[in-house]
Amino acid sequence: MSEDLNKLIEQTTDLMKKAISHLESELGKIRAGRANPMMLDSCMVDYYGNPTPISQVANISVADARTLTLQPWEKNMLGPIERSIMAANLGVTPQNDGIIIRLYLPPLTEERRREIVKRVGGEGEFGKVAVRNIRRDAIEGVKKLKKDGLSEDAAKDGEAEIQDLTNKNIALIEKTLESKEKEIMSV
Repeated sequence: MSEDLNKLIEQTTDLMKKAISHLESELGKIRAGRANPMMLDSCMVDYYGNPTPISQVANISVADARTLTLQPWEKNMLGPIERSIMAANLGVTPQNDGIIIRLYLPPLTEERRREIVKRVGGEGEFGKVAVRNIRRDAIEGVKKLKKDGLSEDAAKDGEAEIQDLTNKNIALIEKTLESKEKEIMSV
């Protein structure tokens, strides 16, 4: 295979890995019944006029399976952190005792678990679409290389390799979704 084709396949592999890691980070933000500091990643606090992630203004720790504790590095940040958690609509109410903020996560109902599984499925679908779009762009790149003088056999081999990459990554997404759904549905 030509050097250009190898570069294209390498880029495709990297892009697909990034799509998978993005999916995994999005799934990590979805609550599965246990306290997880990643669920606060989307919360931004107004820190002296700048939107800042909570993790950069407070120490976040897991007290037990259903409790997160946030200890701000500055006492005056208790209020803004509390407001940002309320605004993020995470389904939890912060408990402020003047020193730390506690987040007690209520147990998930069967109905709520099913809603979360649907959301996980939607995220998985976005991941699959991203991988397929990467495949489409890569195959267009192979066709362009073929126009520029790449042999037909090499082009077919390149397309087959890109399809194999796509199949492997779609299977990985399915496996990731399955494990996340199992985690959510276990009581």
